[in-house]
Amino acid sequence: MDSTIHLVDHPLVQHKLSLMRQKTQPTASFRQLMREVSLLLAYEVTRDLPLETTEIHTPLEVMKAPVLSGKKLCFVSILRAGNGLLEGMLDLLPSARVGHVGIYRDPDTLNAIEYYYKVPQDIEDRLVIVVDPMLATAHSGIAAVDRLKQGGAKQIKFVCLLAAPEGISAFTTAHPEVPLYTAAIDRQLNEHGYILPGLGDAGDRLYGTR
Repeated sequence: MDSTIHLVDHPLVQHKLSLMRQKTQPTASFRQLMREVSLLLAYEVTRDLPLETTEIHTPLEVMKAPVLSGKKLCFVSILRAGNGLLEGMLDLLPSARVGHVGIYRDPDTLNAIEYYYKVPQDIEDRLVIVVDPMLATAHSGIAAVDRLKQGGAKQIKFVCLLAAPEGISAFTTAHPEVPLYTAAIDRQLNEHGYILPGLGDAGDRLYGTR
């Protein structure tokens, strides 16, 4: 496997993902499971954050203690389904900055079309973690990273829940230097660009729409 591809195979992630895949899972449960899995994914994607030492006062004495170094990172959600991962990650890192990229997939061509873009002004100074539950054709992911690079982002990671081999191939070809984190690599895409076996449309299942 390519060194930029990180498969998060923690037992809790795999168990909760299996629950999410079940078509009988109610919207509220699906949303809660997504939030829980996103916490675990955030733990993995941030394990190499830089630290610095600062002086703190415990109830007993003064000590040198490690704290995160540099500017706070930025989560960028690909709307709308990306917000399902974003919310759990913000539980873990509530001070993180947040950006949004609005992209929808043309149902006929499967191409990504941007309709919204808003990120912190100093994004070039921050680690940017892009979140989107599904990396299917990867058109949306590629377009979002393209747009972030145009906006000045220099350090980017991409996090998804499920990825298809076709999406991984397209994404790593377009952005070979961007680390990709996923909880599962599924079998293939169908003729409509959905991941098989997958879990259906993540946005619809998060928000109870069809």
